[in-house]
Amino acid sequence: MRHRGEFFVPPIVLDKKSGVALRQQIYSQTASAIRAGLMRAGTRLPSTRLMAKLLNVSRNTVLAAYDDLAADDLVRGQRGSGMRVSRSTPAPGMSLFGLKRAIRAAGYPARAVSLEDLDGNPLYIHY
Repeated sequence: MRHRGEFFVPPIVLDKKSGVALRQQIYSQTASAIRAGLMRAGTRLPSTRLMAKLLNVSRNTVLAAYDDLAADDLVRGQRGSGMRVSRSTPAPGMSLFGLKRAIRAAGYPARAVSLEDLDGNPLYIHY
């Protein structure tokens, strides 16, 4: 019998009284763990049955969350191997693009130039 290897259980805390669906909570917390680099490419997620048991939810809820993760290309399924992280992504604030977005959201720099393209659509350049 083959050893399937270790798996990683992402830190998930469900709030069953929240207005957010359980499947969405599982998806967002797992996706955050992947994007934060807690789960590297190739890391195996627990089976849907085990994850459902650990979280005390229906297996269908976990299946739906895993399907959403696969649709966003964060995980991929392999026959006989379960779901594995397909790619690791840096945390949103760690990339240069994320840093620029954070600075822009903070209101810096405060100067902007407004232009129009040939069709009259406004273009804004922040510097």
